[in-house]
Amino acid sequence: MSLSETEILQQCNDMCKNTLMETLQITFCEVGKDYLVAKMPVTPKVHQPDGVLHGGAMVALAESVGSAASYMFLDAEDFYIRGIEISANHVKSIREGYVFARAQVVHQGRTTQLWDIKIRDEEENLISIVKLTTIALAKAK
Repeated sequence: MSLSETEILQQCNDMCKNTLMETLQITFCEVGKDYLVAKMPVTPKVHQPDGVLHGGAMVALAESVGSAASYMFLDAEDFYIRGIEISANHVKSIREGYVFARAQVVHQGRTTQLWDIKIRDEEENLISIVKLTTIALAKAK
């Protein structure tokens, strides 16, 4: 039985309780056949000292959405998902509003997955481009 989009988003958001994602107010808001979208508010809590969104917060958002996407598109009953490499290029600053990270699968192998993650603002301006590699580790039976 496959889950509905609403059930997938609820499951992703439920996983965030008592985690960094909850601290950063990351919420999952859209899912498709090969992608997942999460949003994060841009407030002083995630600013660097000069008042713009901290690059580390963007990387945390990207790794959160990419790892959750791997988790959702694999058999999570049998695997742990871990990020093993991340690379980010920040191309525009933002001071307020929301950013949206869309993780789209580039390669979905048996053990590793490669994700292209674009972070955009509410006006669809590109803020950051992130590449994330995740690994699926088998759970002990």
